[in-house]
Amino acid sequence: MLSSTALRKLDDVDSILRDLVVAAERVIPLTIIEGHRGQAAQEKAFAEGKTQLHWPNGKHNSLPSMAVDLAPLNHNGTDPIAWNDLIAFGRIMGVMQALAWQRAVMLRFGFDWDGDYRSVNRDSGETFMDAPHVERVPVS
Repeated sequence: MLSSTALRKLDDVDSILRDLVVAAERVIPLTIIEGHRGQAAQEKAFAEGKTQLHWPNGKHNSLPSMAVDLAPLNHNGTDPIAWNDLIAFGRIMGVMQALAWQRAVMLRFGFDWDGDYRSVNRDSGETFMDAPHVERVPVS
């Protein structure tokens, strides 16, 4: 179950994306790293190489935020995050994708920006790895 601290991070996140995260957490242990980013947080993330976009161009910068960063927890739900475990991140994204399909919602993931089901480390057309990143793509 998501903690009250984690749920507060979803306060400024798009309601459809927020509902998907809450539903996914019922299936797989995860935590919310970040939802909305203000200008200072976005520029800090840029300086640290965690994003390639300056304020206000990131999906985290809108209100409501159209992006959220998620990370896996181990099976007991309390162990530290294994930042380099792409399989664990992939499990979250698989659950998120399945839930999104059920709701006719389109998502984009930070380790498969072009949606071709090949992660950044296996796709020469993609170079920026952001495994925690999930964004809702508006359907036009």
